[in-house]
Amino acid sequence: MVDLDSEVPPLPPRYRFRDLLLGDQGWQSDDRVQVEFYMNENTFKERLKLFFIKNQRSSLRIRLFNFSLKLLSCFLYIVRVLLDDPTQGLGCKELNRSCSNQNYTPGTIDWSPIIWVNRSLPLWGLQVSVAVISLFETLLLSYLSYKGNIWEQILRIPFLLEIINAVPFIITIFWPVLRNLFIPVFLNCWLAKHALENMINDLHRAIQRTQSAMFNQVLILISTLLCLIFTCICGIQHLERAGNRLTLFDSLYFCIVTFSTVGFGDVTPKIWPSKLLVVIMICVALVVLPIQFEQLAYLWMERQKSGGNYSRYRAQTEKHVVLCVSSLKIDLLMDFLNEFYAHPRLQDYYVVILCPTEMDAQVRRVLQIPMWSQRVIYLQGSALKDQDLLRAKMDNAEACFILSSRCEVDRTAADHQTILRAWAVKDFAPNCPLYVQILKPENKFHIKFADHVVCEEEFKYAMLALNCICPATSTLITLLVHTSRGHTAPWEAFRQLTGTKQTLNRESQQSPEQWQKMYGRCSGNEVYHINLEESTFFAEYEGKSFTYASFHAHKKFGVCLIGVRKEDNKNILLNPGPRYIMSSTDICFYINITKEENSAFKKQEKHRKNHESKLSYHGASRLPVHSIIASMGTVAIDLQDTGCRGASGATLALPAQGGREGRRPSIAPVLEVADSSSLPTCDLLSDQSEDETTPSDEEGSAGFEYAKGYPPYSPYIGSSPTFCHLLHEKVPFCCLRLDKGCQHNYYEDAKAYGFKNKLIIVAAETAGNGLYNFIVPLRAYYRPKKELNPIVLLLDNPPDMHFLDAICWFPMVYYMVGSIDNLDDLLRCGVTFAANMVVVDKESTMSAEEDYMADAKTIVNVQTLFRLFSSLSIITELTHPANMRFMQFRAKDCYSLALSKLEKKEREKGSNLAFMFRLPFAAGRVFSISMLDTLLYQSFVKDYMISITRLLLGLDTTPGSGFLCSMKITEEDLWIRTYARLYQKLCSSTGDIPIGVYRTESQKLTTSESQISISVEDWEDTKDTKEQFSSRGNHRNSTSSDQSDHPLLRRKSMQWARRLSRRAPRHSAKTAEKINQQRMNLYRRSERQELAELVKNRMKHLGLSPAGYDEMNDHQNTLSYILINPSPDTRLELNDIVYLIRPDPLTYVPNAGPSRKNSFCNTVGQDTREETQL
Repeated sequence: MVDLDSEVPPLPPRYRFRDLLLGDQGWQSDDRVQVEFYMNENTFKERLKLFFIKNQRSSLRIRLFNFSLKLLSCFLYIVRVLLDDPTQGLGCKELNRSCSNQNYTPGTIDWSPIIWVNRSLPLWGLQVSVAVISLFETLLLSYLSYKGNIWEQILRIPFLLEIINAVPFIITIFWPVLRNLFIPVFLNCWLAKHALENMINDLHRAIQRTQSAMFNQVLILISTLLCLIFTCICGIQHLERAGNRLTLFDSLYFCIVTFSTVGFGDVTPKIWPSKLLVVIMICVALVVLPIQFEQLAYLWMERQKSGGNYSRYRAQTEKHVVLCVSSLKIDLLMDFLNEFYAHPRLQDYYVVILCPTEMDAQVRRVLQIPMWSQRVIYLQGSALKDQDLLRAKMDNAEACFILSSRCEVDRTAADHQTILRAWAVKDFAPNCPLYVQILKPENKFHIKFADHVVCEEEFKYAMLALNCICPATSTLITLLVHTSRGHTAPWEAFRQLTGTKQTLNRESQQSPEQWQKMYGRCSGNEVYHINLEESTFFAEYEGKSFTYASFHAHKKFGVCLIGVRKEDNKNILLNPGPRYIMSSTDICFYINITKEENSAFKKQEKHRKNHESKLSYHGASRLPVHSIIASMGTVAIDLQDTGCRGASGATLALPAQGGREGRRPSIAPVLEVADSSSLPTCDLLSDQSEDETTPSDEEGSAGFEYAKGYPPYSPYIGSSPTFCHLLHEKVPFCCLRLDKGCQHNYYEDAKAYGFKNKLIIVAAETAGNGLYNFIVPLRAYYRPKKELNPIVLLLDNPPDMHFLDAICWFPMVYYMVGSIDNLDDLLRCGVTFAANMVVVDKESTMSAEEDYMADAKTIVNVQTLFRLFSSLSIITELTHPANMRFMQFRAKDCYSLALSKLEKKEREKGSNLAFMFRLPFAAGRVFSISMLDTLLYQSFVKDYMISITRLLLGLDTTPGSGFLCSMKITEEDLWIRTYARLYQKLCSSTGDIPIGVYRTESQKLTTSESQISISVEDWEDTKDTKEQFSSRGNHRNSTSSDQSDHPLLRRKSMQWARRLSRRAPRHSAKTAEKINQQRMNLYRRSERQELAELVKNRMKHLGLSPAGYDEMNDHQNTLSYILINPSPDTRLELNDIVYLIRPDPLTYVPNAGPSRKNSFCNTVGQDTREETQL
């Protein structure tokens, strides 16, 4: 290798110093070459090409000028025809002076009128000028577009037509004799058509707009048709100069009649050249026009598939929203349309659907209905293309809804598509409000810029968790977020009150069942908001405590005040407690049948007291006249006379001593301003609550003590920090495994742990990050320690380390790898000791060839659990709400069949909650996340609904905001009697706000399966119905499960069958139906015992004790339902569960106290226990 240093010696030091001082000046004498680029564009030809062809704007001007010249030449031809009279001379005098006096024999054609015309000198000058300019432009463009093949330029049809129309005029300049020679200038219409097409293309390029193929094709078709008609008119008129001498109007009439295939025959060509031209034009029309129509029809069909464009004029004059989805299903579409257009002020909005897939047949049929065809526009396109967003006029939209495809197998990929759509819309239309639905919580932080975001897994798991401690929370939230369309309003009571004779078909009034009337009536309640100073409901409570305003508003108007928001604060506070003083600028959030703006008020007159017996109805659900509000229109409300109030506010006087003996004292009044001495206080320094000083056995054995604080690790970004019960030290991962022992413990099943509270089992496919939101509400700091239920995660796949890091800080949380398909796994995880079994829909089953079959595996597995463990409370998540009818399916149950007919009627009437009367949904045992899609839709009108729902579910914790919990009505609490007195008791003692009641009743249309222990010989006895129903609960609890009864039952059933065969003709159809029902009960009892034997054998095989297994304690003879914001006169019943919004205990922390620690004082624990017992 050559040494470079030896080849190139270094510069002397003086040169280096000179270069340092002079910089680049020392190199100016060096040989350098200056290079100029794009020199080919500096030539004269390239400059002309740039001006005439390449430059879009200048090229557009040139083509517009050319188009004008062609139209001008056609116009001059028409002028020449109108001025030319063949009878005054044919214009051939210069060549033949006697041509006009020639005599022609019949059958011969005089060609002189065809060859020569009379063209005046000014007209000739104009036509020559136009011809010269046109020919020069054509030759120049041909030269500029020449690419080496001259014949390709010459043989082009536009070039040949230009030569035919322009060259003869130029010849007449040098040979004046031919000035009157006929030249077919009307053929320039075809050149005008060609120039128009090029001009439209350049126009679209110049304004940077995507050209419409439909518009271009229509333009081509129309121009082709006009050119054919114009050519035929001019040709027939000129050739008939030697025949009938038709005018232009006669030629127009003849062409229209001929091309329309009418053919009157009053105007016909006489000479054969005219006839030949008609034949040629008809042939051309038969070839050209069908091709044009075919292309137009094809483009029209494609346009129908893609949806076309949303009009810019309509976008500027009308309001519209855009719905972006990956694939549009009929259920999703109808849910959106029904919920969106349920609001009166949205009736004039348009809905533009932007979907990349082609519209399916069901959606097409629905959108052809006149109700939707005028308001819904379907566009096939992608939100990632600016052209499609421009078609949807996204920049003018009032809102954009972006929904994820939950039926995808890969839900993460579906979220990625949603994120890209949200980014694309935000980039294209930054001012358009975004309403985004996301599936996975870990992807939520990518779209934090959106105005409203609903994370499906967050809401789903939080709602399922609250279902375990507050029954039917999922049903409560679903009913609150759905817009009532009047089908649940108390129309019958309102009709009686106002005396109207109008009859309305409402599902709650058509139902023969009392529980359905109450449930349907109360399900119409929704959340509304109003400014305090503008409200009739709450204006009088300015300067008073929140609990005082909530109680008296419910007592007076029947509305339930649940929260407020200060004017200078965006955070909503649910039940801020008695210390919060209402201000005139506060925004009040309340639950009611309708909003205050749709109500009118009038004072209750004294003379109407005589009619109270007519205006009220009796029963557990009777409504007072002052709490009836309809859900649609403006309604009158009678108000109680509150003029006789003391100066100190509303007070309830104690009963007189001479009253009824044994009557309980009245409830304390709700104070206008809370007394600070009566409020509970909390010292966060101490941790001496009663439930914490007596740790449970499992805690004492393990040596763990609970603390209160924020979880140190979150599995995903964006989770709201929640104050929880935590362990001082995290549990080793090996100890989280329930079914396998480790060096720290040797337990291998749930029974070995000896839990004091019943388990909550969650069956899921994978331990997703959303499952973290199931644990947090169950370990929140406001839950008493003694009421914490152990949580067991039954997972098909082992969890990852990140998830274990997040849950290892929570007490009594375990996992086990198994499936609900396997009975052994269910028994190991402690299903016989569980209070609730939550079955989460598996992601792998969400995609099926038939959409509604996605829930098939889940439904069958839950039905198996229902048959094996009938006493287990099973909470199931489904993909499709329509599949709720298969939950706890009993094919021959008369009551279920009656509910099925009721659901069909409601669906025919267009109800968007037709399944609400299904027993599993009413009881909160089944839930579909798609029902919460309406939460996102409602947020367009009620922007606070997502925040309120997150606060109710515990997903967000705002300082000073309360939380959702429940209490059970016991026998000691029945002295309260009514819901209004309960409201007063809670507000005056603990500050809780009740919002609803969960009630359980016995079914009255079916015979209980537990009554099959009645002797078969007594089947003919007729007992009092009330006595049977009152003793039904005792029979259910005392049913024997001994297997020795099995042969006896078999023998009795045979005797019963023989007796039935002998006595059947003597009894009525009603008795026969009762006999068949009892026979079926005996069969079920036999089958139930066989299933119980199977379970017990498996437990013995696994070494588990069957002591806690009670296979006969089921709830098949009961029904449960929710009463949201019931009337004040609603009677409380035993075992009613009341939903409460409890104030935040942290709001009672003394201001002078030290800093917060992870503990609470004795007062909170004692107060919690006192609240549940009243």
